[in-house]
Amino acid sequence: MIPLVLIPGYMLDDALWDGMLPFLPAALPLHFASLAEGDSIAAMAQAVLAHCPPQFSLLGFSMGGYVAREVVRLAPGRVQSLALVATSSRADLPLQVEQRSKAARARPIGTFRGLGRAAIAQSLHPDNSANEALLTQVRLMGERLGREVFVRQSLIVREADTGRLPDIRCPTLVVAAAQDQLRRAEEARELADGIPGAKLVTVPDAGHLIPLEQPQALASILTVIFR
Repeated sequence: MIPLVLIPGYMLDDALWDGMLPFLPAALPLHFASLAEGDSIAAMAQAVLAHCPPQFSLLGFSMGGYVAREVVRLAPGRVQSLALVATSSRADLPLQVEQRSKAARARPIGTFRGLGRAAIAQSLHPDNSANEALLTQVRLMGERLGREVFVRQSLIVREADTGRLPDIRCPTLVVAAAQDQLRRAEEARELADGIPGAKLVTVPDAGHLIPLEQPQALASILTVIFR
């Protein structure tokens, strides 16, 4: 079975996938990528690729989707299939760049405790915005990564690559959430329309953090890339 490389998103680590693991095929080899290294999307992609097996399937979540597409461009012959989850090909808005830069450059006060409650809640389905278990799980991922990674990732600017999507030739699955407050449905459709032969699937009852909110549904959808 072809190994699956999992790339998390902004201030997230391997725990993003914990809920999904029991629903994946037992024989599927998994490789957990990290975005703790690199000060650009390209540098992150190079760091991820350095630890990938010779041939692999690839899943990129949110910011990890930008990194995943860059990995495909760096090594198109090695990536057998691609899943892009809750992500986009659009550039960051100037306000987003300004807000993240301001947060990164703010003078530290006390011990770094991960992302703030309001930011995490916005990433969840409205029904989960007060789910303490989910809020804590996301906060702890950020806390484990630490302030240095927070600053580095916050200063990374995601540039548009919509015009380069037709260059992706491997089988591709685009997964969106019906109630994603961070990524609009049009962004998922742009990805699916731009990548030749890509398939778009929408997960109901989920916000941006699909792997945490609907892990079984996501695992079931991903079976298409294990074949």
